[in-house]
Amino acid sequence: MASAVSRPCRAYHRAVSTPAHPPIRRIALSTGGGDAPGLNAVIRAATLAAHNLGWDVVGIRDGFNGLLSPEEYDDGGVISLSRDRVRGIVHLGGTILGTTNRGNPTRYPVERADGTVVEIDRTPELLDRFAERGIDALITIGGDGSLSIGHHLNVAGLRVIGVPKTIDNDLEATMSTFGFDSAVSFASECIDRLFSTATSHGRVIVVEVMGRYAGWIALHSGVASGAHAILIPEIPFDLTPVAETIAHRNELGSKFSIVVVAEGATPLGGGHSTIEAAGQGHSERLGGIGSKVADELERLTGKEARTVVLGHLLRGGSPTSFDRLLALRFGAAAVRALADGLDGRMVCLAGDSVNHVSLADISGKQKKVPLDCDTVRTAREMGISFGDLQG
Repeated sequence: MASAVSRPCRAYHRAVSTPAHPPIRRIALSTGGGDAPGLNAVIRAATLAAHNLGWDVVGIRDGFNGLLSPEEYDDGGVISLSRDRVRGIVHLGGTILGTTNRGNPTRYPVERADGTVVEIDRTPELLDRFAERGIDALITIGGDGSLSIGHHLNVAGLRVIGVPKTIDNDLEATMSTFGFDSAVSFASECIDRLFSTATSHGRVIVVEVMGRYAGWIALHSGVASGAHAILIPEIPFDLTPVAETIAHRNELGSKFSIVVVAEGATPLGGGHSTIEAAGQGHSERLGGIGSKVADELERLTGKEARTVVLGHLLRGGSPTSFDRLLALRFGAAAVRALADGLDGRMVCLAGDSVNHVSLADISGKQKKVPLDCDTVRTAREMGISFGDLQG
């Protein structure tokens, strides 16, 4: 008789059906918000896992726009996800479904005849579109905005499982989001390269990275690359301690310094630096803090300062092996949750395991960098300044 080790693993042996949850025949996948490395890996894993259960799988174009505005798409806004369609996509960045951060169905921007734009709730219409397409459940892959929309749709009656995606790593209840490791790895590589030119010219180089209102990317890439100061949203900064750090390095013979700034970092008593205010159907766009910090440090230190904004470079490219594996695990776990009769949940990384939590518990919440975490303590013990009195 074959041993247990030699027998193939059958992870999905059944699909639970209850009066509240009739049998699943077709599921939809949706990717919303900013793109992140690993999205295609989730799509592949979820598609294959669902097909192994005998389910049909479709993908919605550009968040929910494929259902809300199908006339704008040559393929009708919804595509069939066959095994062939998802072959060879794990290593690809971006998403084969497309994405948007301007298609919130609960606050959908619509232009009136007089040219003004108003936001309307298209939830009932969207639910009708799901029903018309014979879609029994949704796997929504996104950040805090997309998962909050998923929670709203779930409350309205749609069966939903969420998958946490963001390079910012700012989602509650999961140790990591896929896309974060890829962003940190690339940011670290860029900072490593900037050391060479900063050393050659004896300059201060300020590197602005994404992260929105959380400092995870700045903190991890800055510490990993040996930056001399790191400014994050969780610690409002004063540039005087940073300038003192730069001056002290200069006295010791190190004529250059690297400062990593999160796009959402704020000066003491000041607000966020933005390049576009919040408007109908979209949130404010952060940016510009790097240039402001560089200008002020040049004034305070007398040293030449330059700014490098990594921006959307952090979103692009192939996912790291860590993010590929995490995304694949999340995609399979989302289907597993549906097969087990779960609803209104988000899959998450908990230690070495993939678990799940209630969408209601994480909706509208943001995971910030704890100021007493080991990485912050390590940075301080290494002499890295955070622009505060402890720096």
